[in-house]
Amino acid sequence: MSGKYLVTGGAGYVGSVVAQHLVEAGHEVVVLDNLSTGFREGVPAGASFVEGDIRDAAKWLDGSFDGVLHFAAFSQVGESVVKPEKYWDNNVGGTMALLEAMRGAGVRRLVFSSTAATYGEPEQVPIVESAPTRPTNPYGASKLAVDHMITGEAAAHGLGAVSLRYFNVAGAYGEYGERHDPESHLIPLVLQVAQGRREAISVYGDDYPTPDGTCVRDYIHVADLAEAHLLAVAAAAPGEHLICNLGNGNGFSVREVVETVRRVTGHPIPEIMAPRRGGDPAVLVASAGTAREKLGWNPSRADLAGIVSDAWEFAQRRAGQ
Repeated sequence: MSGKYLVTGGAGYVGSVVAQHLVEAGHEVVVLDNLSTGFREGVPAGASFVEGDIRDAAKWLDGSFDGVLHFAAFSQVGESVVKPEKYWDNNVGGTMALLEAMRGAGVRRLVFSSTAATYGEPEQVPIVESAPTRPTNPYGASKLAVDHMITGEAAAHGLGAVSLRYFNVAGAYGEYGERHDPESHLIPLVLQVAQGRREAISVYGDDYPTPDGTCVRDYIHVADLAEAHLLAVAAAAPGEHLICNLGNGNGFSVREVVETVRRVTGHPIPEIMAPRRGGDPAVLVASAGTAREKLGWNPSRADLAGIVSDAWEFAQRRAGQ
């Protein structure tokens, strides 16, 4: 059954892929984005576009909408450390305004783009949703604050909500892929080396308690992630706030990622060893059992070479434009 959805931040990486999936599923989609980090060409052809801020969502939300999928947030961990006020203002203040607009319009279904950064340094892996939440930076703290806000909104006002805590999103879906500026994610950074746009990849620490000494992360294909959002918006139940981790349940080290890029691209990837970065856990791997059980979500693109190949094709297309 088709519906009408507002996608905030739908001109960004994940938001644009989710918006495209919604369009392909036959839904009416309105993308709201201020283009501070997103790209106008990232909005799917079948979606309507409104350039604006989430604080002004009340201008466009009305009772004709079936729900909101909320991606509009600043997400650079390093920047959040030096400009925490920017993250509290936008991520928390902006979401508070969005919740108020939803309440006023009678829109009672929300899927929130949360993050594994809410957990901080994990005591055990794979990480389950009941693990302690101790974010180590303002970005993670701002997302956790929003999760708490949503829990209160669901209990007090009947909102049906699902928070999806992503691990490392990667890959591309057709015309939609990563193009952050500045780029901070490992796979696109290594691909920049393959393209000759960067001389070498920095490896931050090789003395972690992992098989090859480098950090291990759980990579999830952006298309699998998008499918989880469609399942989540259908599963959102009035008065309930469900939190689900999204990951593949296995991890790849920094060195494994670099070696996979070498194989996929056929390019040598020089490495530069650098000191550890503060706050980088050795291993971050998700338990996605809740998403499987509650949403019926089954990621099908867990192969790292496939994830890298899709990202490489997207990067090559962009370079040729």
